[in-house]
Amino acid sequence: MLTSRFADGLAIGSDLVSAAETAVRQALSGLSGPADLVCFFICGDDPEEVAQAGLRAMRMAPGAQVIGCSATGVIGDGQGVELTSAVSAWAGSLGGGRVTPFALETLHMEERFVIIGLPDRGQDDQVAILLADPYSFPTDAFVEHSADVLGDLPLVGGLANGMRGQGSVRLFAGGEMYTEGAIGVILSGPINVSTVVSQGCRPIGPTMVITRSEENLLLELAGQPALARLEDIVSGLDEEDRELVASGLQIGVAMDEYAESHERGDFLIRGIVGIDPEREAVAVGDVLDIGQSVRFQVRDAATADEDLYELLDAHAEQRGRIDGALLFSCNGRGSAMFGSPDHDVLALHDTLGPIGMAGFFAAGEVGPVGGHNHVHGFSAAILVFSSGVGPNGTPGGEKAARGA
Repeated sequence: MLTSRFADGLAIGSDLVSAAETAVRQALSGLSGPADLVCFFICGDDPEEVAQAGLRAMRMAPGAQVIGCSATGVIGDGQGVELTSAVSAWAGSLGGGRVTPFALETLHMEERFVIIGLPDRGQDDQVAILLADPYSFPTDAFVEHSADVLGDLPLVGGLANGMRGQGSVRLFAGGEMYTEGAIGVILSGPINVSTVVSQGCRPIGPTMVITRSEENLLLELAGQPALARLEDIVSGLDEEDRELVASGLQIGVAMDEYAESHERGDFLIRGIVGIDPEREAVAVGDVLDIGQSVRFQVRDAATADEDLYELLDAHAEQRGRIDGALLFSCNGRGSAMFGSPDHDVLALHDTLGPIGMAGFFAAGEVGPVGGHNHVHGFSAAILVFSSGVGPNGTPGGEKAARGA
C-alpha cells in the first residue's frame, strides 16, 4: 500500500475563508498520517479577508505547526493562479522530524538594527523556511549575514506581498497573525531535504576580474573601463541577444574563484541598475569587491526554462525518490515571462513526478547558492523532500548532500 507523506490543495473563489478551509482540508486529506507541518498561501484583494482566511487556516490543523502568508499569486494542485482570489495549502508528515516556528522582529538601535525572535540552533537542524514582509523587514541584510547567527543552515522561502502592496502583507505562524517582520520554521532531525535555486540566466562574454570598484559601481574590469568592456561584448552579439541586453542586463558573480571555468549555474546573479558614461562605470544592484570574478548575463524565457529543467533533472537523479516540494517562484516569472502561470509547477511535475507540492509567487526568493544564502529575483527557489540517499550514501538531509 502506497503511503503519502506530502500533499497539497487549492481553492479558487472570492470567499477566502471558505477557500482556506477547502485548500487545507484537501492537503490534510491527501496524507496517510497526521501532518507535522502545514503551509498555506492566500491571494485576495482585501487584507482583512486575507487575515480572516489565514486565522481560519491555522485552526484547521491543531496538531501541526502551521505557517502562511499573503501573496499576489499562489501555486497548488499542479497549477499557478495569479492576481485571483485563491488559497493554496501544503501538508507534510515528517516522521521523526521536528518543526520549530519563529517570528522575527526588527529593533532599530542607533545606526544599526537587531533581529530578535530566532530560536537557538540545534546540531541536527536541516533547513529554515522564511516568509518575510519586504516593506518592514530587512530581508536582504538578514539573509546575506545569516551565517553569522545560523552558521551553514540553508534558508529557503520568499518575500510575501499583498494585492494592495505596502500595508497589505499578512504573515501567519504559531496561531498568530503579523502585519510586519518575518516568520518561518526550522526543520530538524531525520528529514531528507535539499534545495534547488534556478536563476535562469545565460552568460555572455568572458569572465573578468574586478580591478577597480567604488561601492556598487564597477569602474574597471580586467584593467579596462567597465563600460568599454560591456560595449565590446555587446558589439559581438547577434541582434536577438542585443535585445535581451537592452531589456534587462544582469551580471553573475562567480561563487568559486578557483574554478577553471565559470559557466551557467556557477554565478550568483545580480541586476545591472544603470551606467555612468562620465566615469565609464556600470552600476550593479549589490556591492562587489576588487578581485571578484564576474560575467555579464542575459535572461529570457527559453534560457530560464532550460535552466530550471536541467537543475531539476540533475537533482532528481541525485536524490532518488522525491516525495514533496515547496516552490517559491518570482512574480516576474509565470505569465510575465512564460505566458502561463503554470510553467514552474509543471516543470517540477515533469521532472520530480506527481508529488505533493505548493507555494506562491514571491516578491523575491530566498535560497542558497554556492553554500551561502541569498535573496534572488526572477528565480525559482525550491525546497525538496526526498526518501532517497545522497550520492555518497548519506541521507538527503545530511550537510554533505545538500543541493544547490
